[in-house]
Amino acid sequence: MSEPFGACCAPVIETDRLRLRSHRPEDFVNCARMWANPVVTRYIGGKPLTKEEVWARLLRYVGHWSWLGFGYWVVEEKTAGRFLGEVGFADSKREIELAINGVPEIGWVLDPAGHGRGYATESVRAAIDWGLGRFGSIQTICLIAPDNSASIRVATKCGYKEVLQTVYKGDNTIIFARDGLR
Repeated sequence: MSEPFGACCAPVIETDRLRLRSHRPEDFVNCARMWANPVVTRYIGGKPLTKEEVWARLLRYVGHWSWLGFGYWVVEEKTAGRFLGEVGFADSKREIELAINGVPEIGWVLDPAGHGRGYATESVRAAIDWGLGRFGSIQTICLIAPDNSASIRVATKCGYKEVLQTVYKGDNTIIFARDGLR
């Protein structure tokens, strides 16, 4: 039996409160709304995204799963099925000082309605646990804007340590790394 149109190969991960699942075409509305919010993009590129940019982002997520066997999940509340954001791994082929190509880079973004409830830490930990099975003991990284104290707290709670302060696309950024150990 073939997979239905729009199906992706991302596994479903569940925590006590959250479900991490593949993006579906109907997620576009929630994703576009989230990425158009200046609070969301303040530290991620600095400007809201257009619907066209969000659509390209979603296609990139699906492409990661298809080509690389990892990518981003939708984060949703298990009880209500409410869209909360996105979390996952990417290989973005960034042109940056530290050679990070081929190193899985974790990222997360939440809709402001989900801020301050521990959802980011819970979803990042779930993604890391999955990543340990997928990547083994290799190091993973994340890039965070120096002023993004909330994401820096999430990263450090999840075992990431600062390794380099650098510039990416004209903006200061910090690269954090985590060894692939439990």
